[in-house]
Amino acid sequence: MIYTGGTIGMKENPCSHALEPVDFNHLLDNVPKLKMLDFDISSFQFEHPIDSSAMTPSHWADIARVIEENYEAYDGFVVLHGTDTMAYTASALSFMLENLNKPVIITGSQLPIGEVRTDGEENLITALQIAAAKDRTGSQMVREVAILFENYLWRGNRSTKRSADNFNAFKSNNYPELAKIGLGITFNREALWRAKNSRAPLKVHYEMDCNVIFLDLFPGIREESVRHMLSMPGIKGIVMKTFGAGNGPNDQWFIDAIKETVERGVVVVNITQCNNGSVHPFRYVTGLELANAGVVSGHDLTAEAAITKLMYLLGKGMTPEEVRNYMEYSLCGEMTS
Repeated sequence: MIYTGGTIGMKENPCSHALEPVDFNHLLDNVPKLKMLDFDISSFQFEHPIDSSAMTPSHWADIARVIEENYEAYDGFVVLHGTDTMAYTASALSFMLENLNKPVIITGSQLPIGEVRTDGEENLITALQIAAAKDRTGSQMVREVAILFENYLWRGNRSTKRSADNFNAFKSNNYPELAKIGLGITFNREALWRAKNSRAPLKVHYEMDCNVIFLDLFPGIREESVRHMLSMPGIKGIVMKTFGAGNGPNDQWFIDAIKETVERGVVVVNITQCNNGSVHPFRYVTGLELANAGVVSGHDLTAEAAITKLMYLLGKGMTPEEVRNYMEYSLCGEMTS
């Protein structure tokens, strides 16, 4: 278990009544059922547990480093994490952990582990059981980064947080569940990721280039605002959230601004604002104009997967053309291309 912080391990401050991260022992003391599991569990704790809203790429590197240093010694890993940025971390780790062939299950809770109605205890125990699960050949059942929350196990780079209140807080809108959790755990074997070369050694990539931004389109967006964002110093990649199947304004200034940005060497990726569906750049004229301007289709990437994939590819020192090519190619099941 890798404990980073998050609601699952928080406690209410008696003065401010705000939730604050506490140490890992507090969490263990509130889950005595861990002793009933029939496998060995070791733990690692961040020196300073954090609220996940404070998560950064350097923290992703810390998680990846713990996994790399302990990879051969353990069958699987459970990362305890806050919900706010959980989908970003899951997506980032899926790219950073190249040739991953063991389970990395990320979980947390909506209520602290010490609360009477907490969902944290069940999530933690189920995540551990999934991380330890083997198939009939004795190999790990799950061999990818996944998010376990309440009744479902989702592919990490296909997931997004859909609710700030419900226990079923996560959803994968464009990919089926990896497992359903009820009285038992039922795996969806056809949906589970299997690497082409399962014998390739784990290779961890630590460099993530943060010179990226989101550009959210909306009716009435002003030219001055768009051009200001597109001209930000140092920007190398932009994830543009468009309408429907990948459409944007058909004003000439907008198309010109995007084209000029692409010609400057900035990678612009087109993803839909819709919860479900994919970008189809050749379905409508406005989408076609963006494609002709050099915008890359993000197909059905989530926003979290799109931005972290850009950070990962740029962090590898690739040229803009190489990044554009890889953005349209599925690396670890993050998109349907």
